Amino acid sequence: MKPINRRKFLQVAAAAGTGVALAPSLAMGGVKNFTPKVWTDHDKPALLGGTKAHPGEFPSWPVYDGTEEQALIDALKSSKWGRLDGKLTAQFEEEYAALMGMKHCLAVANGTTALFTMLGTLGVGPGDEVIMPVYTFVATYNVCVLNYALPILVDTDIETFQIDPQKMEQAITAATKVLMPVHMGGIPANLDRIMAIAQKHNLPVIEDACQAPGSEWRGKKVGSYGIGGAFSFQSTKNLNSGEGGAITSNDESFIRACYRFHNQGQGGQSENYNPGAFEGGTRATNGRITEFQANILRAQMTRFQIQDKRRSRNIAYLNSLFNEIPGITPAKLYDGVTNVSHHLYMFRYDKQHFDGMSRDRFIQALSAEGMDAWVGYGHLNKEKYVTGLAKNRHYLKIYGEKTMKEWIERNHCPQNDKLTSEESLWFGQTMFLGSTRDMDLIAEAVRKIQKNAHQLKNQS
Repeated sequence: MKPINRRKFLQVAAAAGTGVALAPSLAMGGVKNFTPKVWTDHDKPALLGGTKAHPGEFPSWPVYDGTEEQALIDALKSSKWGRLDGKLTAQFEEEYAALMGMKHCLAVANGTTALFTMLGTLGVGPGDEVIMPVYTFVATYNVCVLNYALPILVDTDIETFQIDPQKMEQAITAATKVLMPVHMGGIPANLDRIMAIAQKHNLPVIEDACQAPGSEWRGKKVGSYGIGGAFSFQSTKNLNSGEGGAITSNDESFIRACYRFHNQGQGGQSENYNPGAFEGGTRATNGRITEFQANILRAQMTRFQIQDKRRSRNIAYLNSLFNEIPGITPAKLYDGVTNVSHHLYMFRYDKQHFDGMSRDRFIQALSAEGMDAWVGYGHLNKEKYVTGLAKNRHYLKIYGEKTMKEWIERNHCPQNDKLTSEESLWFGQTMFLGSTRDMDLIAEAVRKIQKNAHQLKNQS
């Protein structure tokens, strides 16, 4: 190919409508061998009028085909739509327990029901304290309050977005009844530390694994370390039936007690059940799942592992790209993590590497590039919905005004305040069901925003 001189290049560029930025010295005829920078719309953030980094759409959710359609038809035509006379729920429970590498599974109405059932089965009630992370969905708090126990909100390990085990142990008192860690975003909490603390203080562990089906700690699935694990199949979850949930356990007596609790105190699984094994034998609820939900989940499980591997592959690649961008820090994994079934991609944003541009402005810029990000959970310990518990008449009657004032102080979580106020960001799991090219475009958008942060910050 014949070399093209600079003048000819500028003529071609002008004819093509490409803007060319010249250094001042070059414009005045100075500096030899200068290669001009060619600017295009792709270099300019979409928020400033440039081209979107990701002009298409990320994969939609849920994913379904004729498999789900047939599952619904099969449930419909069975004429047995509830678990008490149907067979599909029991089949799902067997298959899900096998998928999670556990002995027992109980399907329930939703993840909240799973947690509520386990707390009820353990006899959690007025006067008891339940230790949980402050960085979690409000359902973790709600199930505790529904039992009139006192939720103790523990600060966050800011690098991992998970509960800080050291502060968890510091929160234990004589009134502590249960430790309830959450595997946020699908990333396992530090189970080595948590289980050691539980053993030291002789406390049961309930794992809130609602966002983490398939995640592993040292080669074992989460939900298998505590006495029970809770899972959610709500419409955004990686395994989805609109609503639905499950309890997993390797303790047969515990899972049978959970069955009774979720079935109005009635048995039905075994005559050998010992009602004295757990304390929840005098109160119960209806937390049953339907045959339609159970069979949809069986259909969804046929593609669950393929989707999981694709997310993991794409996230590993995006991590490698983000690790080269100052100010963007993916959530750190503990050494014991051997698999992450990502429900969320959690990362931290440092505005100092973006010319002081606010996190909200960064989110706006990302959205304009074709990718949505969220700040995620906030200051649960400071929400009026939560702090109002200190004035709840039932709680004042049970615990007294002094204890409830002290409870507000106990829930002080400075690391979580920093994370949620300034740094935390999420991408949803469906963004990672696409291609590695999608990951390149995400990183390209972030680099473009960073390069133009000063202008973005000052133009709103």
